[in-house]
Amino acid sequence: MNYRHSFHAGNFADIVKHALLLWLLQRRQAQGPVSVIDTHAGAGLYDLAGDAARSKEAEAGVARLMAADDRPPLIEALAAEVARLNPEGGVRLYPGSPLLIAGRLGEEDRYVGFELHPPVLDLLTEALEAFPQAMAQGGDGYDQARTWAAEATGAFVLIDPPFEQPDDYHRAADTAAAIARADPRATVAIWTPLKDMETFDGFLRRLDQAGIKRALVAEARLRPLTDPMKMNGCAVVVLNPPPGAEAAANEVCGWVTATLGGDGARSEVWFTG
Repeated sequence: MNYRHSFHAGNFADIVKHALLLWLLQRRQAQGPVSVIDTHAGAGLYDLAGDAARSKEAEAGVARLMAADDRPPLIEALAAEVARLNPEGGVRLYPGSPLLIAGRLGEEDRYVGFELHPPVLDLLTEALEAFPQAMAQGGDGYDQARTWAAEATGAFVLIDPPFEQPDDYHRAADTAAAIARADPRATVAIWTPLKDMETFDGFLRRLDQAGIKRALVAEARLRPLTDPMKMNGCAVVVLNPPPGAEAAANEVCGWVTATLGGDGARSEVWFTG
């Protein structure tokens, strides 16, 4: 499955990922200075009139988010960030993870986002220019994340690949497990699409085989997992989750599936092991 950030920006999966990301960042910052390491950062900022207009996924995602009433607090936090980028109303611009994180960094916090593709790296660099504590780096985020996490204070690692390569599930699991084993205080969040349970179960088995016996799994399924050619849902798997993560995930995934899902939509939050 190819999941290019620009094509899917602002869809339901971004809402799940980014609402949880903001909460996780806040909780990590409450413990002291945080170093955020983003393995697949993307462009940082997305014009929804561009690639995303072709997929129309933002219309069924962030556009409905902004039009919704009675948003729960963690969904409202993301809506506020989107509104800040669109002061004249509407939803033309959507923030990627780098911009969401950079805008909330304290003086002692740091962010580094890795991007492999030079044109996208240029866009990421431009998006982060206004944030002195944030930086863009070229190269393979899987490899570099381990090195940076080993030297980081308060490591918070986001692994969010586009799943273009056949080994992305394996590399995501292995990188996450290596970082969490090396530093039990590090929080690692991995985003994955949900196509079918065989693929996702294989990913969780890989984590288990790599030594991760307990992780928080937050699933948002917009439709039954019957067509492996479609992204039927998404999941965020958190290693070393902070207290309260289960309730936060239930709030986010429950709202997304109830508000944006169709027949057969459901959310599930659980721990492995």
